[in-house]
Amino acid sequence: MSERFARPETVLPHRPPFLFVDTIEALEVGVSATGRWRLRGDEWFFPGHFPGRPTLPGVLMCEAIAQVGAYALLSDPARATKLPLFGGLDSARFRRQVIPGDELVIAVQLGRMSARAGKGSGTVNVNGELACECELMFVLVDR
Repeated sequence: MSERFARPETVLPHRPPFLFVDTIEALEVGVSATGRWRLRGDEWFFPGHFPGRPTLPGVLMCEAIAQVGAYALLSDPARATKLPLFGGLDSARFRRQVIPGDELVIAVQLGRMSARAGKGSGTVNVNGELACECELMFVLVDR
């Protein structure tokens, strides 16, 4: 039986329509996390990206990676009152199209951390295929 983790909205400050993780399935507090996001097809961005060929924007995959990383970070009681903000995005690569009905498996590993900033890296896989990878830099501010 797998461990159950708090729903993302109880840890993250994000809310629909800008919450891009449905469940967390693995967590090492302050170190790493894995989450899932199932695309139903009625998400707000699909009608315009692209009409007739709905495709998840790559930048939203990077945001999903950041949100799963924020879950790992904010699960640490010492950082629970902080708000992680993007400081940068490096080495983003998009390897396959992601479409309605796909389920994203989002894995993040946090790296170097200080009291005010940090780094991490993550991947998005769909059906065992790499869809996206990137490195993140973030700053921590008070909420």
